[in-house]
Amino acid sequence: MKGMGAGSVLTALAAAGLLKPSRVFAAEEWRSAAFAAKDIDGALKGLGANNPAESRDIVLTVPEIAENGAMVPVSVVSNIPDTVSIAVLSQKNPMPLSAIFEFANGALPEAQIRMRLAETTLVKAVVKTADGKFYTARKEVKVTVGGCGA
Repeated sequence: MKGMGAGSVLTALAAAGLLKPSRVFAAEEWRSAAFAAKDIDGALKGLGANNPAESRDIVLTVPEIAENGAMVPVSVVSNIPDTVSIAVLSQKNPMPLSAIFEFANGALPEAQIRMRLAETTLVKAVVKTADGKFYTARKEVKVTVGGCGA
C-alpha cells in the first residue's frame, strides 16, 4: 500500500511538472562520467575542472602515513567564498573520484570521509565556486598496506 501511495505521489508530481526526471538523468550522467574515469585527468574532465588553480584556502587534512589503506580519514574545509561543491580524489586508485559534496546557500563547505587507498598516492580536494571556477589542494599519503586489493 505504501508503495502504491508513493507511486501515485510521484506520478502526480511528474504530471504537474514539478518532478523533472530529465534533470535527474542529466545529473546522474554527469556524475557517472566523473566516477567512471580510470585516471585523475578523466575524473577532473568529468567534473569540468580541467585545470583547477592551487589554493591555500582549502584545508585538506590526511595522515602522512596510513598503516591501513582500507580506511583513511580525509577532511576538507573550503575557506573560498561561494563554495558550491567539494570533490575528493586519489591519484593512483583504480577509480580516482571518491566523493562529491554539494552545498546549498549558507552551508559550511566542510566534508569528512574515510576512503580506500590502493597505494601511496596524492589525495586531491577540488572545490567549485558559484561562478564556475575550480580550485585544488593536494597532499601525499604513504600507504603501508593497500586497501583496494582483494
